[in-house]
Amino acid sequence: MPASSSSTPPEASPEASPKASSKATFQTFSTWFGGQAYVLLVFTMLVWGANSVAARLAVGEIPPMLLTSLRWAICCAALFATSRREIAAHWRILIPHWRYLLLMGSLGFTGFNALFYAAAHHTTAVNLAIIQGTIPVFVLIGGLLFLGTRVRAMQVLGVLLTLSGIAVVASQGQVALLRSLAFNIGDVWMVIACMLYAFYALGLRRRPAVPPIVFFTAVALVAALVSLPLAGAEIALGQSFMPTGKGWLLLLFTGLLPSFISQVTFIKAVGLIGPARAGVFMNLVPVFGPILAVAVLGESLSVYHGVALALVLGGIAVAERHGKPPLPN
Repeated sequence: MPASSSSTPPEASPEASPKASSKATFQTFSTWFGGQAYVLLVFTMLVWGANSVAARLAVGEIPPMLLTSLRWAICCAALFATSRREIAAHWRILIPHWRYLLLMGSLGFTGFNALFYAAAHHTTAVNLAIIQGTIPVFVLIGGLLFLGTRVRAMQVLGVLLTLSGIAVVASQGQVALLRSLAFNIGDVWMVIACMLYAFYALGLRRRPAVPPIVFFTAVALVAALVSLPLAGAEIALGQSFMPTGKGWLLLLFTGLLPSFISQVTFIKAVGLIGPARAGVFMNLVPVFGPILAVAVLGESLSVYHGVALALVLGGIAVAERHGKPPLPN
């Protein structure tokens, strides 16, 4: 009788096994990470805080308007590469809203970032981060002035506390500078930038009914296009130059992390716990920013920085506790 043959499975390739294991580990981590709202939010705010440090590091390495323009170009390329199916399915819905998208992209993305990177040439990363923390209060003020939102007495107190924090930062804790209104121009530009972003946050109430990533792509594309004249003006005025190697790396960082990845993680977190709870985490930006500025740039923290941060965060806490301002969805 012929001997019965038993089939044995082929041996796993010694090279394929580690690769498969690494891929499985990455997928497991990605699945876990994508479901952890608080981890996503802390990561997002850490990246946004690091953007203040990147802005200071970019001084002399890449022109600010070129950085603004190319940052959004990189972000758009990443969005089209990863979300093209959603974009293709919903972009027609956005066409009737082109004026709204133009305004949102011009104010919230181009305007904010152009002033942000220009301000970095004149003020510290610590100041950039602390002033950035005032956005929720500017949203509250904008809601009162333009939307007729009711404001309670304690919310007014919160606004006053936060504005006092801005005054402390801008005057460096010196009463004489405050009286003479001799403020650092970089701090002034940053305050204006926060006001522009507050208008953007208020405008989100009228966001078209498309997936958040599609809306974000449209606004980012507007920002990339609208910022081109700014980069052109920078060249025409003789203020532009070829970025250094460090400048290109910083551009890659800002284009992929603060512009793209952190926005995706924030959208994911909002989907998990809602915009109101997620928006509270934005108060971590003026905390992480100064810490990173000290650790990476060696900037010094003065007493007035601590006072300003306490006033800003205290004012936001009071305002949010007694009636939350509109937050980005």
